[in-house]
Amino acid sequence: MAKLTFENAMKRLEGIVEALERGDLGLDDALKKFQEGIKLSTFCSNKLDETERKVALLLKDEEGNIREEPFQEER
Repeated sequence: MAKLTFENAMKRLEGIVEALERGDLGLDDALKKFQEGIKLSTFCSNKLDETERKVALLLKDEEGNIREEPFQEER
């Protein structure tokens, strides 16, 4: 099985939300989808936290202070 990426997890999570919103799943299937959605949501949240920590490390100055820089889109 391929390694789960943030993008794939988000796509799968969107599909689960759509299926649950349709309301045509039985209770057991809806519960399974909900549980999978919670796992995917946790995975995505952890990935975002990890990425935020990496970005913060990249923005530290020589004294270890984090400096904020506005994001500038390349043109």
